Amino acid sequence: MTSLSLNTDADVVELTRVICDIESVSGNEKALADAIESALSEFSHLEVIRDGDAIVARTNLGRNKRVVIAGHIDTVPVAENLPVKFLQFEREQVLWGRGTVDMKAGVAVQLKLAANITDPNVDVTWVFYDHEEVEASLNGLGRIARTRPDLLEAQFAVLCEPSSAQVEGGCNGTMRVDVRTAGVKAHSARPWMGENAIHKAAEVLTRLASNTPAEVEVDGLVYRESLNAVLIGGGIASNVIPDESVITVNYRFAPSKSAAEAEAYLREFFAGFDVELIDVAEGARPGLDLPEAAAFVAATGGTPKPKYGWTDVARFSALGIPAVNFGPGDPNKAHADDENVPVSQIYACESALRAWLTA
Repeated sequence: MTSLSLNTDADVVELTRVICDIESVSGNEKALADAIESALSEFSHLEVIRDGDAIVARTNLGRNKRVVIAGHIDTVPVAENLPVKFLQFEREQVLWGRGTVDMKAGVAVQLKLAANITDPNVDVTWVFYDHEEVEASLNGLGRIARTRPDLLEAQFAVLCEPSSAQVEGGCNGTMRVDVRTAGVKAHSARPWMGENAIHKAAEVLTRLASNTPAEVEVDGLVYRESLNAVLIGGGIASNVIPDESVITVNYRFAPSKSAAEAEAYLREFFAGFDVELIDVAEGARPGLDLPEAAAFVAATGGTPKPKYGWTDVARFSALGIPAVNFGPGDPNKAHADDENVPVSQIYACESALRAWLTA
């Protein structure tokens, strides 16, 4: 165990400050994981399980329903923004520094409530996981889903990712494909002897530029899809007609579509061209029609919004568990050198989650 300690009786904002100052860049989560494990092991109402540098703490009260509340404990690299500071921005007090938004304020809310709510109205599984900010194969939540899926069994899940203290339901899926055009090499002084593959790519770009993104309603939320060229390459020298060009396209698709349906749509959209699937991650339905979700929305007091970006809620969806994003902090400030979270949003998330679990 570590000598670092976390006081779960402390004010949640102060707890956030302490957690942020325990540096935990991806791959260096052990000290924070040790501190979380040590803090939660003090409470008899929790069963605490460790998996690598992920900590799972759960109640076993025999409730007829169970929810998962999860958050990752790692951050992107520090950029001279530790230790954290309290600052005043106009009329708003903020906590400034690495991890305040993504997502240690949410982790602090989880930790405080896991310790303090001894008699929730549902059984709760609290998950604090590692390696979210790096390649997907290392993701701690994904590892648990593969090796201990029983630890994630639930009817509903909340991921405390930054969402400005508003409910963001589910998430879009994401897919990347390479669209290739073929030509024939020739000297650029005699282009009629070859076929210019880059020129042929103009049709691919024209289709993309003229595309109108679909808006798809899923469980009461309207998800806006997007289809964009994000990389382009081709040619080997400035005096050679290129025989190949490659355009990498990113498709963000509504959570009502499967990966197979999304791929079929892209192959039809780029009919006549060579399309290679590079990677894909399916989206997640928000499940806002479930009683647990309705109660959660009522507790937050806001209007749910769709999540256009991909988050780990999709890992819950893959297990058949509807999920929403809900946490303090503006996601646009995640990973920024001036990362900062309004103190009021930390309190708002703590209050909403507490009300939901104790009503």
